Amino acid sequence: MPTVVLPRHRGCPIRSVRSRLPEQRGELLARQEDGAELHHLVWRLGPGWRVCASAVLGGGIGPRDWILNAQVPGGYPRLDPDRHLAEIAAAERLTGPGAGLMTAADVTAYTVAADEGVTATATCGLGVRGWAAAPAAGTDGTPRPGTVNIVVTLPVPLSDAALVNAVATATEAKVQALLDAGLDCSGTPTDAVCIAAPTPGPAPAEPFAGPRSRWGARLARAVHAAVLEGALRQSGTSQCREPIRVRPTKGAPS
Repeated sequence: MPTVVLPRHRGCPIRSVRSRLPEQRGELLARQEDGAELHHLVWRLGPGWRVCASAVLGGGIGPRDWILNAQVPGGYPRLDPDRHLAEIAAAERLTGPGAGLMTAADVTAYTVAADEGVTATATCGLGVRGWAAAPAAGTDGTPRPGTVNIVVTLPVPLSDAALVNAVATATEAKVQALLDAGLDCSGTPTDAVCIAAPTPGPAPAEPFAGPRSRWGARLARAVHAAVLEGALRQSGTSQCREPIRVRPTKGAPS
């Protein structure tokens, strides 16, 4: 089947094998903080979803009604990131349990790819990058914006084990994409992954999400495509230059 470009995507169209319009998509919004315009992505999942995440707010495995990926200033000064994310969520009228991630990377440069119903969204800040197993070393000066945040939504329920397996698969696909982009690293010290899937019902949930399982393979391809495009943007070799339209948060200056 030929590749297709995701329609109506506000960021960069990503070509992905056997892709279709995703059911869950992040909404790009703007807000004002201390005189600066910052952006965040919101997934309004609603009831009936479970999330497995290494998120600052709402991490772990459990029911989640929303996901938030918020941009913060470089050299982030606050010591209460979970409370900060909760404040942003409240301003968006997000209620119920949720998961919140943050990054100093440019959230408007997010990328999306989909494969057979699995949708992956990535925000890539690779100013501070390296290998996971690295010698301990100090750093001088204010670090450049970093963090690769990945949010994946699947249309099928996953067991607890499969949710954890999905996080591992997404991480493997991220590293593969970074290497394919010509970067000598496995990621940044603050990368986060968030996997969302429907809550299991009477029928058994999908037991596997490894890279050679049906849903894990789709997840891996989607994550690889999204992160690869984001990494290529960082290196200046991406050909995508589609403008992004941002809707301001209600009550914020437009």
